[in-house]
Amino acid sequence: MPQTSSAEAAARTYFAQVREIQATGAGVAETSYYPALFQLLGAVGATLKPRVYAVNHLSNLGAGIPDGGLFDSSQLQRGADQDALKGQLPSRGALEVKSPAEAVADIATGHQVAKYLDLYGLVLVTNLRGFALYSREQGQPRLLESLEMAPDAPAFAALLADEQRRAAHAAPLAEFLTRALQAAAPLTSPESVAWFLASYAREAKHRLNTTPLAALAPLKAALSEALDLNFTGEQGERFFRATLVQTLWYGLFSAWVLHIDRHPGQPFQWRTAAWELHLPVMQRLFSELANPSAQHSLNLTDLLDRTAATLARVDTASFQGKFQGDAVQYFYEPFLAAYDPELRKQFGVWYTPPEVVEYMVERVDQALRTQLGLPLGLADPSVYVLDPATGTGSYLTAALDRIWRTLKAQPDVDDTVLDDLRRAVKERLIGFEIMPAPYVIAHMRLSQQLARCTLNGRAASLRPNDPNTPGQPERAAVYLTNALTNWHDVPKPLDMSELQAEQDAAQQVKKNAPILVVMGNPPSLGYKSSEELGKARPRRSFSESQISQSPL
Repeated sequence: MPQTSSAEAAARTYFAQVREIQATGAGVAETSYYPALFQLLGAVGATLKPRVYAVNHLSNLGAGIPDGGLFDSSQLQRGADQDALKGQLPSRGALEVKSPAEAVADIATGHQVAKYLDLYGLVLVTNLRGFALYSREQGQPRLLESLEMAPDAPAFAALLADEQRRAAHAAPLAEFLTRALQAAAPLTSPESVAWFLASYAREAKHRLNTTPLAALAPLKAALSEALDLNFTGEQGERFFRATLVQTLWYGLFSAWVLHIDRHPGQPFQWRTAAWELHLPVMQRLFSELANPSAQHSLNLTDLLDRTAATLARVDTASFQGKFQGDAVQYFYEPFLAAYDPELRKQFGVWYTPPEVVEYMVERVDQALRTQLGLPLGLADPSVYVLDPATGTGSYLTAALDRIWRTLKAQPDVDDTVLDDLRRAVKERLIGFEIMPAPYVIAHMRLSQQLARCTLNGRAASLRPNDPNTPGQPERAAVYLTNALTNWHDVPKPLDMSELQAEQDAAQQVKKNAPILVVMGNPPSLGYKSSEELGKARPRRSFSESQISQSPL
């Protein structure tokens, strides 16, 4: 429970300090009173769990410079060897301060507060004599709670001059601020949600740097065989630990996205997130890392709890409206840039502008039509496409869009077109990816793109159950595998059935798929040597210019 007496004492001190500043006759409206106000907010915030910190003058993130922001303790960067992450939004909202001569309601309905509400979701407005907490609802400020201690500036000055009246107002002010500082601001943008994921994942990476992982030796061995990498040496161990963190946080994020779509309004629990995931290999990996024995070893339970609490305050309607198409980029490249920029550089994780992707896809489509005599281009059922380092699936998603535009433009188009699209995603648009985070995102993007293809009220979504594999949902042909190995060799059998199934499916592609088109960014392995970090060796680099060569 908050320590009301400490907060009340802080409110008494606030009144006394404002009175002293006014008594000098030299104070400047607003800014002269900042020290007293921020001392009050900091003192009240210190009584709360988690603690809330009031920061004066935030940096401009696109809506101007607020007078302050209210951050909870989970937002403080931990680890002495880490630089603080930039750009996070205060979890308890922004602060707007004006002089006692202005009315709180007038301040709240102004243009500046409207901009703050759009970005921060929650704004505490004060004119020193009154406080009001606002959120945004249907594009308009919505008053959540308010407290007025004096109707105007002269009345406030009279209140401050009367010590008994000041004391009477101390408890109500302390109680109001205690409630206001515990109201969590809703998250409405993919960028802000991605920032929190990266922040917590970065803290997890810091913890794992000094955590023995002997209990995860079987999982390490299975991933080593599945990805055809030796996790040895400093960089190999770093990649393994980064894989664990990415699997947990992107598994959690993916499960949450699926949960809010399938079960709107129901609370999300990260401990049962594996049940939400539709990819068996991710279900197994997440389950291995989220089980109690693994969590005892990893010491990440509190971070996963805080991540789930952050997701619980997302404005899902606003989020889902923005989380379309290339908005998904916020959940990989910027995540990895904040989480581990060196790993991002090592694995060549760079966002490819959509204009570049679309140009390349259109060039390939035209080459198929004009050079190979396939009038449907990428939409021809004989055209199998491979992106050997698919990342978040930008090229495959663009290829799917090109196929859809071609098919729906044909004469006598009917609902069978949607079945053709689904088969293309399941069989012909193939992606290989070595890192779990982009692997998950690529599946999500293809599913989203497919769901947007509708005809006569019917959508081309993947079926919840695969008729060829009872009990398993249909899935895109994107596989967690090493694109640079095992094109001619027979890989060793794996101990984990889910990893084995993923490897078998990837091997079927490598051995038997009649691939005609290879496009995308070429795969690379930024390791210093094969002996140091693995057995993977490049066999071939692919480019758009190879389209007319014989299939692999």
